[in-house]
Amino acid sequence: MAMLELEKVRISFGALTTLDDLTLHVNKGEIVSVIGPNGAGKTTLFNVITGVYRPDSGSITLDGQNLVGKDPAKVTRSGVARTFQNVRLFLNMSVIENVMAATFGHTHAGLFSSALGLPRSRREEADVREQAEELLRFFGTRLTGYRWEEPAYSLSYANRRRLEIARALATKPKVLLLDEPAAGMNPKETHEITEVVERLRSEKGLTILIIEHDMHVVEGVSDRVVALDHGVKIAEGDFDSVATHPAVIEAYLGRKAAETK
Repeated sequence: MAMLELEKVRISFGALTTLDDLTLHVNKGEIVSVIGPNGAGKTTLFNVITGVYRPDSGSITLDGQNLVGKDPAKVTRSGVARTFQNVRLFLNMSVIENVMAATFGHTHAGLFSSALGLPRSRREEADVREQAEELLRFFGTRLTGYRWEEPAYSLSYANRRRLEIARALATKPKVLLLDEPAAGMNPKETHEITEVVERLRSEKGLTILIIEHDMHVVEGVSDRVVALDHGVKIAEGDFDSVATHPAVIEAYLGRKAAETK
């Protein structure tokens, strides 16, 4: 059963079509990777799913619920969370405050109650902190202990990536969109983030759509791989069949290089 489904999604910016009648689905509990050269439309795909852009045509559904026309906040409340290629954290806030802030859409105490520190507000804040601590423990010692009170800017790049995933988890998603989670990491960190992605599915029960350039990560985590080029799906299937597909080789290496292989 498809948890996330796009049907004939098209979006253009002037004369440039960045997604061209794209049909794609991610089944419940599945990890699907999207690959393609720069300019293939991968980030645009995430932006139309999350409501940053509205497609010119086509449908996008989450567990049968229409997402087209919803703003990003409503898409998040519907059950879609994302990370970004360039990490976006509140760098001067503490690690735990970054995660707690992401729960705002699921809290119930009003501004008046919070401003006065009424019992309901204090209880809810305590619950939110407990949830944030649990999410940070998912990442082991990397984001626990004294680090909870440290500012986010003090973290290493790899730990900032982990914190961004923790913050996404705080929105209680059904589907998690990961935009190049291994970007800028060394081989050891890349292996660790691959394990994190696998645990997000096995332990958190998440459905995951991932954009990634590192083919070791793609091979290691993917149930299926979808290749895009200029907004068009050019291949889909298991890693080996997509990685060796002539259209994919041509998209990455160019026609002449593809013909010599």
